Amino acid sequence: MNHTKLHHISLQEHYQFITFRTQESVDAYVQKILANDEKEHIKQFQIDNYLDSSKNGAYLYDEAIDVFIDVILQKDEHLYDVQIMAIMPNHIHILLKQNDDLGKIMQYIKGTSAVELNKLLHKSGKFWAEGYYDKLIRDEEHYVKVYNYIKNNPLKAGLKDERVFSKYE
Repeated sequence: MNHTKLHHISLQEHYQFITFRTQESVDAYVQKILANDEKEHIKQFQIDNYLDSSKNGAYLYDEAIDVFIDVILQKDEHLYDVQIMAIMPNHIHILLKQNDDLGKIMQYIKGTSAVELNKLLHKSGKFWAEGYYDKLIRDEEHYVKVYNYIKNNPLKAGLKDERVFSKYE
């Protein structure tokens, strides 16, 4: 059974859970997961679990974390309202409320952070893997579940909690 790729759902004033990865983190194992016939959310969970221990494309440490947060804060409360985000070594999880089109938000976040991170790390070329995973938040229970997942993801992966940014904690 083949699942077709779903279109992104972009609804202003709604909450979105978004995940995206560094280009070099998408190795043969991740490609194999992406190609299987599982539902999209199951594939994303499998990939996230794998990437939590993978060193492939792991550039987001120390000053790179600060650079990414600075990029996010430049448009926070304009394009979006960030609720919480976790900056993992090779991928990002963000829970935000849209104030603009999701495509425009992601173009800003990935485009601007790629330029700044490549500059910092003396890299060139594609920094982020193509696309992103988004999940529209359905209700308060779903919001709390996603919020806690993001909050606990670095700790679950054996990382420190300075990788979590929230305006509310």
